[in-house]
Amino acid sequence: MSRILGVATCSQLKLPDRFIPLFDKLAPELDLRAPDDIERPEDVRFMLTFIPDAEAFHRYPKLEAVFSVGAGQDAIDRCPSLPQGLPVYRLEDPDQALQMAGFCAFHVLWHHREMAQVRANQASEVWARKLTGLSPTARRIGVMGFGLMGRAVAKGLVALGYSVAGYSRRMPEAEPGVTHYTDGEMDAFLAQSDILINVLPLTPQTRGLIDAAFLAKLPRGAALIHVGRGGQLIEPDLITALDSGQLSGASVDVFETEPLPAGHPFWAHERVFVTPHVACIPTPEAVVRNVRQRMLAEFQEKKSA
Repeated sequence: MSRILGVATCSQLKLPDRFIPLFDKLAPELDLRAPDDIERPEDVRFMLTFIPDAEAFHRYPKLEAVFSVGAGQDAIDRCPSLPQGLPVYRLEDPDQALQMAGFCAFHVLWHHREMAQVRANQASEVWARKLTGLSPTARRIGVMGFGLMGRAVAKGLVALGYSVAGYSRRMPEAEPGVTHYTDGEMDAFLAQSDILINVLPLTPQTRGLIDAAFLAKLPRGAALIHVGRGGQLIEPDLITALDSGQLSGASVDVFETEPLPAGHPFWAHERVFVTPHVACIPTPEAVVRNVRQRMLAEFQEKKSA
């Protein structure tokens, strides 16, 4: 079988340098090249990218699939040159889901056990013991988004003894220990979420979802762990909710503008835990395996049709 030609385009992440050697080693059926090494663009069958340039797709008329190197694909979907109907596949990696589960468990404990105050007490040399409310039964956790990531997050928190509810537009396969809410039940879901974890993808329906009205539906003193996509959160509304006491704290890993600009209110806010979009990072090897499996399946289906 001749090798299936692909192109890696994302100058910000230097995808060709990172992935071409790995494709040669782990996916010899797929011939991944840098844009400058493509002699016949019409031979290219797939693209590997994350944040494509505006004109990235114009040069390749015979593309059959686009692969994101991460769990998100919103930058690809927004690309003006993306051909209508071209399949776009985001990474679905069990290891990445485990990373997300661990990250969220840490931040649940951070807010539940009021570790920001503990750190402030240390800086002031104050010995103050909290003696009540330490049991996981004292906090109800809401996981908004119940795909591969959300399910792993919920499963980990159930194992720690927390009461966990999930929300998704459609009823998923049951997960032991998780109560589920679906479309039309968002208000009830929010009302029972003392700590809300957002792992939703960015869609037209979720853009700007987390605004003042949304945050007001959480129990007073709730906390937000935002690991979905930056465009879902109205950042000034979060600051207002924190300053008013409607929220007791927030962990924010994704932002409308990344890197987070100097002088942004989140940097200095005592109730915001800022992390630089690192909740989960896939290994390059996992990306290659994912693309290989999907691309070879696509190729075989078209060949047998």
